[in-house]
This record gives sequence, structure tokens and C-alpha cells, in this order.
Amino acid sequence: MIRGAAPAILAAVACIALQALLGEWAFFGYLASLVGVNVILAVSLNVINGMTGQFSIGHAGFMAVGAYTGGILSLATAQDRIGVLPEVVSDQLFLVGSLCAGGTVAALCGLIVGLPSLRLRGDYLAIVTLGFGEIIRVIVQNTQALGGALGLSGVPQRAGFGMVWFWVFLVVLMARRLAASPHGRSLWAIREDEVAAEAMGVDTTSYKVRAFVLSSFFAGVAGALFAHFVPIVNPGSFTFVKSMEIVVMIVAGGLGSTTGAFTAAVFLTLLPEGMRSLFTTLGGGDPSLAQKVDQVRMPIYGVLLVLIMLTRPQGIFGTHEAWDAVARWRKKARA
Repeated sequence: MIRGAAPAILAAVACIALQALLGEWAFFGYLASLVGVNVILAVSLNVINGMTGQFSIGHAGFMAVGAYTGGILSLATAQDRIGVLPEVVSDQLFLVGSLCAGGTVAALCGLIVGLPSLRLRGDYLAIVTLGFGEIIRVIVQNTQALGGALGLSGVPQRAGFGMVWFWVFLVVLMARRLAASPHGRSLWAIREDEVAAEAMGVDTTSYKVRAFVLSSFFAGVAGALFAHFVPIVNPGSFTFVKSMEIVVMIVAGGLGSTTGAFTAAVFLTLLPEGMRSLFTTLGGGDPSLAQKVDQVRMPIYGVLLVLIMLTRPQGIFGTHEAWDAVARWRKKARA
């Protein structure tokens, strides 16, 4: 148990240290948090689309469930304190509770959606998940208790980039250990040939539901983290476009590769910021050019995806992982 928890403990210490050293850089903290949230979403969706071979395009819906659940819980406990602890520690414990609550509610939604729909395959499953994401967005947009179309404001800004990247570490660790476990091998078998896996005794529906619930949990955590570092949580942040952004990340990185999902999420999140800086520089400081980035971002994503599909259909990393390459290098070094 200690050996299994040691990486998480070391990651927590490292994230706290980085937060203390770089916490004064507000823009860096916001950008690092945004990158971290997208990495969590991409790696968690890769469990469904990459490892299990299903096609889900409703990840933004689970993110929305987690964001609003965590945000409302934090609003309700904004003035509460754990008396024997310093205020900072108390706030972080309440934040962790909100994150876990957001992830749990999203996982329950994943179970509710997954049980009837994961008997479907391919395009039919994609349509169901797309419908779920749109249903969640419309419900939130028309519920005044959740802020309606204006969004939910006043959520305590408790999530620094250190907390976000601690959860990035957890989701990557989960994906790595899952891929090497008996459960992971069953998911890989379903991906390669679902009929053959079922013939070999794999309960395909059960394993697909488990993967769906696990992925939904981390999507909910990502949404709850998002709610704790943005000023307003509004339904426009959880549209179909957001789901497709995450799908583009895992397809570009390589379906089944955690390393690919991680790398593509970082690159595609930082790309608009780099484009804004470039447009501002070329325009002589004109801010109107930087505002046009959002208009050309999706076409650029589409062009990049087409180029990748033409030159490397399996994605940049395919199903390869960085730690496998490190293990091979160490083996050669010892030899």
C-alpha cells in the first residue's frame, strides 16, 4: 500500500513546492491550470475511445456535471472552516471534497448513460453520448438555480495550478496502471475485436461500463477544477465544440496512447495563446487581431487533423508510451 501510494505522495509534495514558487505569476497559473484540465479530459477520454475502442463525443457533458456540482458545493461551504486547521489547509480540504463530489456525480451520470447505451457500438454510441452532452447543457442553461444562461458566479477560487497538476498526475498514473492490469488487457481485447473477446469469456458490456464510469469520474473532477479557477462557469464552456476539441486531442496524439493524449492536449491548448501573441506582434499591438484567434482556431484544428490522418493515421504516438521507451533504453544501457 505504501509503495502504491508513494508516487502520489511525491507528486503532491512537488506540486505544493511549485505552487509556492510560481504562485505569484497569475497568467502562468491560469494557463497552466487550463492546460492541466484539458490533459485530464484527454487522458480520461482516451480510456473509452483509445483503450476500449468506443466512440464517445459527450465528454463536455460530464465536465459540466462536475463543474456545477463542485461549484455549488463550494458556494455552500464558502464560509465554513475546520477550526483546528489553518484557513489555507481548511480551504484545500473543502476543495478536495468538492472535486470528489463533482467526480462522483459525473461517474453516476456515466453509469446511468452507460448501462443502457454501451450495448450499442460505433456511430450509435456516439449519437447517445452527444445527446447526453446537449441535454446537460440545455438543462443547465434553463435552470435559474444554476445561474441560467449567465452562468454560476462567485465560486471560491481555491484551485491553484498545483492542485490541477496533482490530478493530472493521478489520471496519468491511473491510465498507466489500468493499461498494465488484467482489466486493462480486457479493455484492449475489446478494442481489437469485441466479438472475439466475448467468445473468450470477457464480459464486454461490464468492462465498457466500468471504463465509462472511470472516465466520467475524471471528467467530472476536471470540470470541478475548472469551476474553481475561472470567474464564471457558464453553459457556453461545455458545448459540442468542447467535446470535439478533446476528441481531436486524442486522435492527433494516438488512440490508446496516454503519452499522445497528454502531448496533444498540451500543444493544442497552448496553440491559441501562441497564435494570439503572433497576431498581436504582426498587427503592431492591435488587440482586434488577437480576438480573431477563436474564429480561426477550429479550422486550424481541422487542417492539422486532416494532415495527421493523411501522413500518420494512427496518430503521432500510435499506441506507444514514453515510459516504454525509457524502459527499453534502460534495458539496453544495462546490457
